[in-house]
Amino acid sequence: MSDGREIELKFLCEPADAAALLAAAPAGEDEVRDLVSTYFDTPDQTLRKAGVSLRIRQAGGKRVQTLKRGEGFSREEHEEVLNGANPGLDLDAVAPLMPGDVPDDLGAVFDVRVQRRQRQLKLGGAEIELALDQGEIQGGAAVKPICELELELKAGDPQALFALARDLGKAAPLYRCFEGKAAQGRALVDGVLHEPRRSDKARLGRSATVAKGFQAIARNALAQIASNAVIQREAPSPGAVHQIRVGARRLKSALSVFEQILDEPGASHLRGEIEWLGGACAEARALDVLLAETIEPALAHGRWNDGASALADLAETLEAARKRAHAKTAATLASARFRALVLDAEAWVETGVWLSDKDAAERRAAPIGPFAARALDRRFKKLAKAGRDIARQDDEGRHRARIQAKKLRYAAEAFAPLFDDKAAQRFIRGIKALQDELGALNDEAGLAALFAELPLDGPALFAAGRLVGEAGGRKRRRVRRAARALDAVLDAEPFWRG
Repeated sequence: MSDGREIELKFLCEPADAAALLAAAPAGEDEVRDLVSTYFDTPDQTLRKAGVSLRIRQAGGKRVQTLKRGEGFSREEHEEVLNGANPGLDLDAVAPLMPGDVPDDLGAVFDVRVQRRQRQLKLGGAEIELALDQGEIQGGAAVKPICELELELKAGDPQALFALARDLGKAAPLYRCFEGKAAQGRALVDGVLHEPRRSDKARLGRSATVAKGFQAIARNALAQIASNAVIQREAPSPGAVHQIRVGARRLKSALSVFEQILDEPGASHLRGEIEWLGGACAEARALDVLLAETIEPALAHGRWNDGASALADLAETLEAARKRAHAKTAATLASARFRALVLDAEAWVETGVWLSDKDAAERRAAPIGPFAARALDRRFKKLAKAGRDIARQDDEGRHRARIQAKKLRYAAEAFAPLFDDKAAQRFIRGIKALQDELGALNDEAGLAALFAELPLDGPALFAAGRLVGEAGGRKRRRVRRAARALDAVLDAEPFWRG
């Protein structure tokens, strides 16, 4: 079995752009092949949960079994040419590679059929394999068309991959895709292609260095952003916008937590682009929250019997505004600036100058555990300071406490795999409860300003004013709940000190 690492960039593209992309690539000999791949897993998705994919690919009379582990830019890859007389998996070959015993209920889950146009090329001393796949994924009765461009580094400097991707992106739009065919096929079979992708825990091992820890967390956040951007472009939804914003905040949090090992120009540029992305999604998110947490409950509970028509008018205006905001967000996520943000951020994370800074070499190579504990302590103390006497603070003060709670939560979620998981999850649940209370206070404090930006008049304007009044009436009760939630977090035993 051939073992090694696969260093690759995968992009989604349009079939109509295939010729332009191939024409823009450096010259090389092309090969066209028809590939049929069958992916395997257990009914309860044992391999997927372990970050492993297992397939058999047929092409040109050969059958090759491939196991991949990992995600993003660099993954483990193990291949074995199968004996033609054996139609099934060679489990003896993959047993040593499994994260446990080989499951005894492995079965075919879905197939991928593509025509691959493949080219070997050289660029700046690097050897790169370009593959353009067009075809479909089929799982049962469900079918998903695919058109993907893959750039795999065979030899040389990984920066050449990013340089080639930028050049090709000038010929036609290329959208970075962190989900392999295994993940896409699983989503198809499960019927969740357009469901928001929540952040999975970054695969952060206790033996990792500080540098490796940053890369793992940053990759995971970029994948969350890119995956939900696909959903928002194809089928705009509140969940996708929310998860893009969460991914952006997680990435921004990582830049802050790991700032002592990062080069400031690179981090500063990325921070600015993340702010731009968050702002581009802000209007859609604000309207989603307003409709889901204020308007819809008021309509459902029927407490507005004497103003129901006014509330309905307001809801109709807000819904129209939301549709416009989501369309604007989808256009932003299709823009050249967004595509560059994701690609340039990944290039910096994987190959940036921060990785070769001699002055920070010792800090980069330090073990992640002690670093994480110190970072969490700092975040914890900042929350305690910002939340001091929170019941007496004004809206701006509680907003600052909310930001510190959010920063502590993102750091806690990122570093949780390094510590006792049950203790970490208890602590994170407490922070979430605090965030919910402070978030509700922040949203209601901004109601009047949000309504002022909308073209409201007549009954809709009356309903908006009444909602602002109701929010004011709830404020003291919400502040008391927020204070109790903060006390619970500050009184809890920090899991990183155990």
